[in-house]
Amino acid sequence: MKISLKVEKVSTRPDTDAEFAAAKAECRELFVRKMADYGTSWRVMRPSSLTDQIYIKARRVRSLQEKHEARVPEGQEDSFIGMVNYSVMALIQLHMPGSDDLAPSETERLYDEMLDRATALMADKNHDYDEAWRLMRVSSITDIILQKLHRIKEIEDHAGRTCVSEGVEGGYMDIVNYSLFALILLHEQPRA
Repeated sequence: MKISLKVEKVSTRPDTDAEFAAAKAECRELFVRKMADYGTSWRVMRPSSLTDQIYIKARRVRSLQEKHEARVPEGQEDSFIGMVNYSVMALIQLHMPGSDDLAPSETERLYDEMLDRATALMADKNHDYDEAWRLMRVSSITDIILQKLHRIKEIEDHAGRTCVSEGVEGGYMDIVNYSLFALILLHEQPRA
């Protein structure tokens, strides 16, 4: 008698699309809640000021990673969410310069559009790099974000002129993606 065993292969590969969508949703939810409190007051900020806000968040994450202590009750996750949201604001400011308020529905549409662009970039890079970010430490991601911010600041200080680089838009997109990667990795870590 021949016994047939049907073995169902269980995938151990993470579902990057689902994880990325969950991290994006977390960022979007906070963005929308803050918009309910503050409106689009960030519209008065120039992209360079938003770059500095992202820099402050990235420096805080690095400080937390080095000191292993926080005196303000916000963790790394809060700062990475802030970096995503400030980067999206900067991308919106690049595409729609000015300080005019935007209607909430238009702001949410633009937010989603910028995150969709970042998602498309992530999918392309994940294909080419085979999700190498999953092998990185969150501290390395923080350092890469800080490096990208220094590059953006240099480009801003040169009035946006570049010789061979992708410019500030590409830098903001990369910061969005690296911040989302960090959120995914932080969520995978066991809680103490």
